Amino acid sequence: MLRIQNLRKRYGNTEVLKGINFEVQTGEVFGFVGQNGAGKTTTMKIMTGLLAADSGSVEFNGVDLLFNTKYMKKVIGFVPDYFGTYNNLKAIEYMEFFASMYGLHGKEARGRCMRMMDMFMIGDKAETYVDNLSRGMQQKLCMARALLHDPDLLVLDEPTSGMDPQSRLEVKNLLKELGKTGKTIIISSHILPELSEMCDTIGVIEKGEILFQGSMDEIVTAVNVSNPLTLRILDNLDTAVKMLREHPLTKSMAIDGKDIQLSFKGDANAEAELLEQMIANGIKVISFGRKRDNLETVFMRITSKEEGGRKNRV
Repeated sequence: MLRIQNLRKRYGNTEVLKGINFEVQTGEVFGFVGQNGAGKTTTMKIMTGLLAADSGSVEFNGVDLLFNTKYMKKVIGFVPDYFGTYNNLKAIEYMEFFASMYGLHGKEARGRCMRMMDMFMIGDKAETYVDNLSRGMQQKLCMARALLHDPDLLVLDEPTSGMDPQSRLEVKNLLKELGKTGKTIIISSHILPELSEMCDTIGVIEKGEILFQGSMDEIVTAVNVSNPLTLRILDNLDTAVKMLREHPLTKSMAIDGKDIQLSFKGDANAEAELLEQMIANGIKVISFGRKRDNLETVFMRITSKEEGGRKNRV
């Protein structure tokens, strides 16, 4: 399990990380989402030893990685948000160069490198010069490199940047399969829908603070609970209006013919109980439910100024 506790980082007078805390279970694919400048890359650089934290801890399987760099290098595979410059190297030479750093040489290194490249469906690019690869191909190569030493923890900063839709789908399916093998995976993105289908849980960071952590359904539900409850009544409208007005969780109500919009501060269980009570009182309800925002809207609402001060773990 990965546990990050009270992680802080300051650049001059600017506090980039404000004591963030989150946990990722073994074998879980965790999506780390936030706008550009929210603190995602800073967190990942600290986790992988590329940047020193001012305070806090990054524990993996009970070992604080910030004070055990040898263990950190053994267990982490990192894909940064930029590929870097490797002029005049073929893809296989790039892979073998990094394999040598992990003590792999000769046929053993070549075999391991080709298996990783084949995993990402770029084995046919082994003899292609790295700077002639597309951005998406370079990202795949970088991910193949990150798996050379069979790490237990994968840290991927915007890994699908520059990929076409087919490549994104392939990588998404591969990462889900890697999670099933017991690898813990952290993927950052500023695009929430991109993470929704590949991640088990999501953490939302904004201005150096974790605003939400939970499953996608939990996050969407937590945000949508502030949307109005919309009802259409077929019969006994007056009874329905009286009952809804008197309900302790009703904050306000608007009526338009047989349509009612209700500011109702209850969760899904409270909604179900309300519907049961209405039916028991002889009220015929045609439709009942909250508007569900799409994922982009959910993300914008979480990170907006009016929501930004509200921190929840869902």
